[in-house]
Amino acid sequence: MEPFDELLRGMRAEGAGVRRTEVDGAEVFGGLTLCAVASGEVEVRGEVAKAGDIVVVQGAVAVEGRATVVSGTYNAMGAVARRLVSILPGALVVPGTEECAAFYEHIGLGGPGVVADRFLDWLMVCALRDWFDREHGDGWPAALADEVVGPVLRSMHADPGRAWTLALLAREAGVARTTLAGRFARLVGVPPLTYLTRWRMALAADLLAESGATVAAVARKVGYADAFGFSAAFKRVHGFSPSECRSRCAASA
Repeated sequence: MEPFDELLRGMRAEGAGVRRTEVDGAEVFGGLTLCAVASGEVEVRGEVAKAGDIVVVQGAVAVEGRATVVSGTYNAMGAVARRLVSILPGALVVPGTEECAAFYEHIGLGGPGVVADRFLDWLMVCALRDWFDREHGDGWPAALADEVVGPVLRSMHADPGRAWTLALLAREAGVARTTLAGRFARLVGVPPLTYLTRWRMALAADLLAESGATVAAVARKVGYADAFGFSAAFKRVHGFSPSECRSRCAASA
């Protein structure tokens, strides 16, 4: 599975509160919200979205203009999905067509429901994939597209339980350890093994919240030979123990 696809796994519109809004002036959306513009046009952070376009915003962002929009606000389900949210910009616009606008006109007329939720899921995945494919100039998308760092990220995500060392990761990239370490830190923001630890702990938090696996079993799955070392690393990253995560992570999932 591609790393970005894996990050999308927890994006679900369950109870997203699908609604149709007549924007007349300004409307402030909170959380992670998708707005499909059915008619008119809106402006968000200097970008204009017309009928057929999709706008994804996070945090308290004002959408201004005169338009009919269909929206839903998401909760990122689990630690892995929250990592995706952390790399997104405050607002992004994905161009659409007149045919899209005509389709949006019919969404939400029957109120919230499973069909509306699934349609929002599809729109969100398409919007984020479009953004990811376009925005290779900076940050995490640039790292995944990089010829050196990209293969390393894919290897970590494909096999997080492997006993990775900087030397093994450099071999995946076909470069020297110092070259990988410098390039990875520049593009991702942290050294390779720091990123690996954080990724493992995000996976571990979701496993603890979603399954009945023991702490030792989760530890082995994310690359730790013993529960003690895993528990120490988990607490350093999350600020609480794997045992506490059973209730805390499940509540926020």
